Amino acid sequence: MDQYFIIDFDSTFTQVEALDELARISLKNHPDREKIYEQIEELTNASMEGRLSFTQSLEARVKLLQANREHLKQLITHLKKKVSTSFSRNTIFFKNHQDEVLIVSGGFKEFITPVVTEYHIKKENIYANTFVFDDEGNIIGYDRKNPLSQEGGKVKLLKELNLPGEIFGIGDGYSDFQLKESGMIKKFFAFTENIERKSVAEKADHITPSFDEFLYINKLPRAISYPKNRIKCLVVGNVDEDALAQMQKEGYNIRQRESIEDKYLEEAGILFCDEENQPTPEQLQNAGRLKAIGIFGKISSRKLGEIACENGIIIFDDPKHNPRNDDFIPKRVMAFMNEGKTHTSCNFPDLQPPRINNAHRLIHIHKNVPGILAKINDVFARHNINIVGEFLVTNPQIGYVITDVNTGYDTQVLNELKAIEQTIKFRLLY
Repeated sequence: MDQYFIIDFDSTFTQVEALDELARISLKNHPDREKIYEQIEELTNASMEGRLSFTQSLEARVKLLQANREHLKQLITHLKKKVSTSFSRNTIFFKNHQDEVLIVSGGFKEFITPVVTEYHIKKENIYANTFVFDDEGNIIGYDRKNPLSQEGGKVKLLKELNLPGEIFGIGDGYSDFQLKESGMIKKFFAFTENIERKSVAEKADHITPSFDEFLYINKLPRAISYPKNRIKCLVVGNVDEDALAQMQKEGYNIRQRESIEDKYLEEAGILFCDEENQPTPEQLQNAGRLKAIGIFGKISSRKLGEIACENGIIIFDDPKHNPRNDDFIPKRVMAFMNEGKTHTSCNFPDLQPPRINNAHRLIHIHKNVPGILAKINDVFARHNINIVGEFLVTNPQIGYVITDVNTGYDTQVLNELKAIEQTIKFRLLY
């Protein structure tokens, strides 16, 4: 059965509400701009939360805009920089599903089309309102015959389209939920990467904090193998808020505690701690999910670094208490999690592999014994998988291998790589 993906634009495909942003551009020099901004934002939220009909909200907002074609050009430039992070990194999905992806929005084609077509979305699959202009290019209204300008417009549109297959809806607002309520779509995913509207989220089939999460649970192609919102980052001690903000922006699930408790460490994929609150070597033995530790200060002992290394856990520390460690540590951890880079680690061999486009990256950490690389390559050879880049570094404890391959693979390949004797950790990056 065919599958179709109905995706909202404002606060979903982009991080912002476009009409709100247009108001900030068009009313920049208006003496009452702050008051009007507040009115427009309240009208937007009232509509998105189901407290005001979409028709009433749209009509009132367009009247307040005082915008023209020149303002729209500025808005388009702005919106292209505001595409939601998890959408922008999954261009491959849109390229592979051009016929099945539809942008359905109560916004306007004049600013939506230039933004989404850069992501392989077809013009004929963009459904939105259109402005009406006067001879000087001023916005004086919109096409009221368009079903998307009316209350329940998305439901009306889908009835007209009569798509032959399963339909999944992704959005942040009440008008997106109405598709589910109408029975016309199989599942509604409340998209919360930019804003979470409680009245919408509590009615959704699934809350998706990122587009990666949506692709993951539906087993669809994606830029990263595992959604970051599913990786817990345990934070203990005095860790700067700026460092945590970086990790939250990246999508990690932040969990703050007063001390390192075993049950929380065992669930964590990343640990951030200060110099006074470091894990014991014994605690690391049971932290099977832990991949990286960022210490905001000096590592407590050589033994801690060695035990972490033996268990495939990388450590980045800051022995000189650099005043910029709130920036340094998160960036090093993210470079490891995203690219496999180990540079400046205090316990792993140094490797800074270049990113290879159109390739899958796999990381294999194993005990430093002879013959492991040959076994890894034998798995790829038996499955006719071409290696486009391979990097191996070692220290006395471990071998660290990054392999980039340019073809797809089945789970059997991954299982065989994990099963190689002396394997400590195996990870698929993207």
